[in-house]
Amino acid sequence: MTRTPPPLGCLHDIGGGRRLLLHRSGANGPTAVFLAGVGLMSLDYLNIHHRVAELTTSVLYDRGGNGWSYPAELPRTAADVTDELHELLHTAGVPGPHLLIGHSLGGAYARHYARRFPDEVAGLLLLDPFHEDMATRVPQQAREKLDEMLEQMESHESAEPTPEQLEQSRVQMVQHFAAWPEPVREPLVARHLATWRVASRENQNLYAKVAGEFRQAPTTPDVPLIVLTAMGHDATQAHLWPAELLREINEGKRALHAELAAESSRGEQRILDDAGHGWLHEERADAVIQAVNDLIARARR
Repeated sequence: MTRTPPPLGCLHDIGGGRRLLLHRSGANGPTAVFLAGVGLMSLDYLNIHHRVAELTTSVLYDRGGNGWSYPAELPRTAADVTDELHELLHTAGVPGPHLLIGHSLGGAYARHYARRFPDEVAGLLLLDPFHEDMATRVPQQAREKLDEMLEQMESHESAEPTPEQLEQSRVQMVQHFAAWPEPVREPLVARHLATWRVASRENQNLYAKVAGEFRQAPTTPDVPLIVLTAMGHDATQAHLWPAELLREINEGKRALHAELAAESSRGEQRILDDAGHGWLHEERADAVIQAVNDLIARARR
């Protein structure tokens, strides 16, 4: 992985040769901290970060091995990821308590962080989060398909894409990131192309180890909590799953997210019927901002 300078933010040395990207905007508190989903990185959330920074301090960061942060041995444990974030926030002088905004697997890491460091968390906003029991509570056909997908991801990791495939991906990403600021767009696309293997590597121990860490963690602290559940069309998921099976998977997800919301007496689930899993922070930025506003108000009571 090449080490190119980030277009925004700076690298913070947290010891042991580890340097992590952090970008901060806005003022006041509680400080919102975004935790990216697998296959995404900090600047994928730049547009929503700018809007959150109009309300309070907002922080983007890349966990080790991802984005512009320095390489890390993948896969990692949930303890590794949350310890690293804890060290980064203290090293960078980011004041707490924090409002953690976690997307997909980042949502599970945010919940895990809150369970491990409850005094440092003011609230949780979980954007279509991963749940440790998803694989065991989806239909058998989906479990078999998931196992097959994970095996394919591992086997494809060593294969180098052709120049034609890289160019096609680049063109698609430039179109996707058209709404991003021009100085960020090209470096972000280039970084995605340079780090495309990260997603499969991060997922390698997800069900074998990381899900077990989530199950064994302490209870979720009784902080303001909102779960946004994406039930709308998602192009990637629609490509992977037959329509009827995807409906069953989404209904199982809806139930699991309701259980997550119930972990706090101040928890709430909000259903988004018009947003997909991967980019709900772009498709329904208004719902994310409303949730942030509500959590800030509740945290200050």
